[in-house]
Amino acid sequence: MAAVFELAQTDAVSWLRSLPAASVDLLITDPAYESLEKHRAVGTTTRLKHSKASSNDWFSIFPNARFPEFFAEVYRALKKNAHFYLFCDPETMFVAKPIAEASGFKFWKPLIWDKKRIGMGYHYRARYECILFFEKGKRRLANLGVPDIIEAPRVHNGYPTEKPVEVAEVLVAQSSLPGELVVDPFMGSGAFGVAAVRNGRSFAGTDISKDACRITKQRLLELSAQPGRLIATDSPESWAPERRVRKITRGEAA
Repeated sequence: MAAVFELAQTDAVSWLRSLPAASVDLLITDPAYESLEKHRAVGTTTRLKHSKASSNDWFSIFPNARFPEFFAEVYRALKKNAHFYLFCDPETMFVAKPIAEASGFKFWKPLIWDKKRIGMGYHYRARYECILFFEKGKRRLANLGVPDIIEAPRVHNGYPTEKPVEVAEVLVAQSSLPGELVVDPFMGSGAFGVAAVRNGRSFAGTDISKDACRITKQRLLELSAQPGRLIATDSPESWAPERRVRKITRGEAA
């Protein structure tokens, strides 16, 4: 079975608007939320600049003021019965939840990604991150025995705020089927795309960073060279026949 993927380099909301309505089976994403700027200002993170911990410069913040248009487009793009997972910190959770609900989503609960080791901070140093679990319509989880705490070590020396593929694979398995389309409009280094393609789903994603697109493309193409992995090919134009955003194909240098 072959999986397909399509990558773009453009603004997240603009890209979502280019997707056909009710065309996405699952959306998982991790925006560069606004409160990260506060952490940088008070010195509770080093992941917001070029440093020894990362070979990539920090990327542009997605402001809270754009959440209404973002959630509206996510809701429009998702199929009638589908799930939506948003990675964020506890502060952003209180901002994002009511806006997503106003867009039509049902909020189930925050899941917790336990990073196994503490990070930076002053008041009870952070060891976890929230994953807000939203639903459009009604879709049953694949396994009702999965707990709401997902344990996986944080990624060291990777892309800024890179998420472990192992965490994404839990969400992909719970909320999609082989052959379905998983989308990430803030794809970064492509961890959610890798989780999707590695488990037989198709993937579409975008990021405003050229480096993010280059890294994601390479990671997805490498899956095809591994024994037992899925072959990554260009996605069919039927996903978005009117799309005008830049696509990265197998033969194009990112």
